[in-house]
Amino acid sequence: MIAKALRLFCLLTCFALSAFAQPAPSAETGNGEDTVLVNSLLQQSKDLGSDDPKQGISIAIKARDVARRIKFLKGQAYSHKQIGFGYYYLGNYVETLNEWHQGLAIFEEIKDDIGVANLLNNIAAIYTEQGNDEKGLEYALRSLTLSEKTGDKLRILSALNTVGSIYYKKPATWDKALGYLLRALPLCEAIGNKEALGIISENIGDIYFYKTDKNDKNNKDNEAKAVTYFKRAIENLGNAPNSAFAYNGLGKVYLKQGDIKQALTYHEKALDISEKLNSKINIIRSLNGIALVYVNQDDLAAAMKYYLKAIATAEEIKASPDLKALYQEMAIVYSKNQDYKNAFKYQTLYTDLKDTLYNIETDKKLGRLQFDFDIQKKEGEINLLTKDKALNELQIRKQRLVKNAFAGGLALVLLIAVILFKNYRAKVKTNRILDKQKAQIEDLLLNILPSEVAKELQVKGQATPRNYETVSVMFTDFKNFTSHADKLSPQKLVEELNSCFIAFDEIIGKYNLEKIKTIGDSYMCAGGIPTPDDKQAYNIVNASLEIQDWILLNNKRRNEEGLESWDLRIGIHVGPVVAGVVGKKKYAYDIWGSTVNIASRMESNGAPGQVNISSSTYELVKDKFHCSHRGKIHAKNVGDIDMYFVERDAPFPMESLAENIRLNEDKTASLN
Repeated sequence: MIAKALRLFCLLTCFALSAFAQPAPSAETGNGEDTVLVNSLLQQSKDLGSDDPKQGISIAIKARDVARRIKFLKGQAYSHKQIGFGYYYLGNYVETLNEWHQGLAIFEEIKDDIGVANLLNNIAAIYTEQGNDEKGLEYALRSLTLSEKTGDKLRILSALNTVGSIYYKKPATWDKALGYLLRALPLCEAIGNKEALGIISENIGDIYFYKTDKNDKNNKDNEAKAVTYFKRAIENLGNAPNSAFAYNGLGKVYLKQGDIKQALTYHEKALDISEKLNSKINIIRSLNGIALVYVNQDDLAAAMKYYLKAIATAEEIKASPDLKALYQEMAIVYSKNQDYKNAFKYQTLYTDLKDTLYNIETDKKLGRLQFDFDIQKKEGEINLLTKDKALNELQIRKQRLVKNAFAGGLALVLLIAVILFKNYRAKVKTNRILDKQKAQIEDLLLNILPSEVAKELQVKGQATPRNYETVSVMFTDFKNFTSHADKLSPQKLVEELNSCFIAFDEIIGKYNLEKIKTIGDSYMCAGGIPTPDDKQAYNIVNASLEIQDWILLNNKRRNEEGLESWDLRIGIHVGPVVAGVVGKKKYAYDIWGSTVNIASRMESNGAPGQVNISSSTYELVKDKFHCSHRGKIHAKNVGDIDMYFVERDAPFPMESLAENIRLNEDKTASLN
């Protein structure tokens, strides 16, 4: 979806680069033959396009120099734009943005709103392609506002498509993406751009198809709309390579509806188009679609034949994301066929590739950080060049006024100015690097340590262990976890456990509790550290009850799906602890003392679905909660300790829990 949207962006922005008419000479339009020369050079650069971008840049630079000599501002702006396109084709995005920002400044100076809107949208697409969606959306919306003001349909269409592409990236904003893309459709028809109409229709159909997987009550309606827009895309794209996307989309919809014959027909049509045009990425996805149809029919032999063809092509062009999905699907097919040796082989390939893609994504994130740093550096250089230009003009004016009388003094002033600017630039560069590193370190520390401890570690270089007289400690543990683990695949086991711990994190956060650590299926948190809290005992009991209610509702959902319940024991004790940071290479905030051991005993001697508290905890919360005495346990070096089950009059609102589980399932799904 995103790749097609950005390809459409290039298509639309290139259309706007055309030679402009030669009206009467002015600062905006230049004069006579020189203006014609600038236009001619720009057209030559445009014609070279992506075939020879270096030569295109060279010709556009000549156009810029001529435009500067004759003070032809519009010619300068279009020259910067065309130079930027050359760098874009070369993949040098920093230089691209540098040129487009310079062109944007000139368009704004001469109040050319169409030129401004065009470059704002171009800049938005570059930021989006680099992963900076926030900045991309800012520029795209500015472009849309200005385009609507001018009434330029091409510019409005381009901006709507860019905004829609950004919102498509997250399921939570799919409806917003639809709104913008649907607004773009009539504009495509108005300007007669069939390719843009076809691609945007595909994008809309794709959103409606995936909305059917969100348990939407309008699933049937969404499926029908997906079919409508995929067919509309085919009508406008004909047998172009992009139409294969729409045919495969129809195949996915009909397979979901159980219409095997139609699904196979459309996937085979997509494959036929892709093979004729040698569009290998579409060949891969068409073969995968056909294989899924045969899997649905339990014809595993036929499915494996198409999977193997798809894998061979994907390995040939190194299409890693597609390979990852194919390896996983092959592992499942072999497992169904009871060929566990090959199932293990493809599961291993899937795992290795998944790790590789994770490393690649990490490299991309680091690349984006470098990209942002380079952009800031370029902007700083442009600002300094602008100031230097102003100083030079001032020098010329003074020389004209005072002739040679103050030449020596002026030279001295200029020398001091150059030294100051060099020092200023060095300080700005150093400060930016230090600020970025400082922010990264602070974010990392705050993610693993309490804020007070992190600040102390930054200021003093170490965190002093502290005694706390009253701290509430909670342990949780799943009953028969080993039995559950034996029945689940490693991936499913981690998903289920992660789902629970994400919910626990959110609940304890509401009650100002500090997560200490997880050990296997055990979860540990505490209240009253590192900042003392008079309400810590109430908070930790409330959090425990809410966790048990979450588990109850989660088990209800699991039982409806035919899955076993995961029952939870919770134990709480209040008493003194020692807290501090342990380790040198990997920091960890931890607590020690008999209070921790007793809290663990409370949990191990509790019961599933209950919150088991010690007598010290009971004395602190008995005025707020109904509790039932359940006997004593013996603790080493402490003696006998009374235990109580916490009860209450009113249950936790189940509607709130249902929403909590739904949100948590969305988070867990995003990890897959």
